[in-house]
Parts: sequence; structure tokens; C-alpha cells
Amino acid sequence: MIQSRKPVRVSKSGDGMAKYLKRVFTIMCGAVGLTAVASFLTMATPLWTALFTSTGLSAFYYILLFGGLALSIWAQVRAFRMTPVMGGVLLALYAIMMGIVLTPLLLVAVVHNPWTILFAFIIAAVMFACMAMFGYKTIKDLSFLGLFLFMGMIGLILVGIASFIWPSLVGGTFGMIVCLLGVLIFALFTAYDMQTLKHAYNYIGGDETQKNQLAVLGALHLYISFIAMFQYILSLLNRD
Repeated sequence: MIQSRKPVRVSKSGDGMAKYLKRVFTIMCGAVGLTAVASFLTMATPLWTALFTSTGLSAFYYILLFGGLALSIWAQVRAFRMTPVMGGVLLALYAIMMGIVLTPLLLVAVVHNPWTILFAFIIAAVMFACMAMFGYKTIKDLSFLGLFLFMGMIGLILVGIASFIWPSLVGGTFGMIVCLLGVLIFALFTAYDMQTLKHAYNYIGGDETQKNQLAVLGALHLYISFIAMFQYILSLLNRD
């Protein structure tokens, strides 16, 4: 005779984490898709001419570049003070601005070798996936990387600003080193952010609003890392 048994309660924490991460990557992939569409439309229409002047990049380009940077910082600071919908709208706007800002680099790739765009995307995607998995699976605490990565990112921003004044600064060997450091820094940022997102999910608990806010914030962080890796890899593949 088969004896009756009490139903076993199955923990749903793993399912909750899976749904949460699926939400994060869905939002991030949507942002990447918006960037791709914005870049394509910019190159396919006369809009790309607004990014250039007879002597170089236009004021419109720099407004988008620094405006996007300011928007991303503001969105991160206000992430838990706005609705998830508003956070998603700001991420979409930032992704579109980044798509337009990437257009000059993509045009250079189209002139030199259009296939480098695909190669850079594949390399960035594989690196991103590997580092995200490492950050999620590792038992080693990666919090010690935070300060060093932040300082490295600030250094890259300062080099980028300096290159506007002295364009030759990012040429030759120094420029290649900057690109390699950029790939390394944002690859490590991917692992760091993934571990941080996992810990933050466990800390928040059952607050669905905060989980949705965190999902948008996490998607923004991962989007920035992926786009930065793609940008630096594409620059490496098209260096003279």
C-alpha cells in the first residue's frame, strides 16, 4: 500500500532570482537593440552630417556625448526614487543617444572593413557572457574591485576628454594601450556588477517595486559595460 505523504515545499528563491535576472537582461538587450537601430538610422539618413563639421566633430555630437554621460549618472543616483517605468524611459533615451554618438566610429569601420562591426560585437558578447557568468558563479568577494574600477573608468573619461583637445594623444601605441585597458576595465565591471546585483536581490527581499527598480539600474550598468567593450574592441580592430 502506498502511504500518503505531506507535500514537500519547494523553495522559490531560485525561481525568483532567475526571473529577476531574466528581467535585467531583457531590459539590457532592449537597450542594445535601441542603440543599434539609432546608429543605423543615423547612418542611413542625413542626420549623420550633423555630427561633423569641416574641422571635425560638431557641437551637437559633444552635447549628445556629455549629455548622455550626465543622464546616466543622474539616472543611477535617482534609481530608487523614480518608478521602474520612468527608469526604463531614461535608459531608452540614453541608449538612443549612445547609438547616435557611436555613429562616427561605425562610419570609420564601414569605410575600413564593415565586417569588423560584426567581429567586435561577437567578441564583446562572448566576453560579456563569460564575465557575467563568472561574476554570478564565483564565491570570491569582488567588492575590492569597486574602487579600482571606478578610478580606472575616471581615468578613461579623462583620457577621452584630453583626446578632444589633443587628438594625437590616442594614436599609436598609447591609444592601443588605452583601448586594451578599456576592454579589461569594463569586462571586470561586468563581473563586479553581476555579483553586486545578486547580493542586492537577496538583500531587498520581497519588495517587488525595489526589485523592478534594481532590474532597470542593473540593466543600465551592464549596458554601459557591454557598449564600452564593443566600442574599445571596434577601435582596436580599426586602428591603422
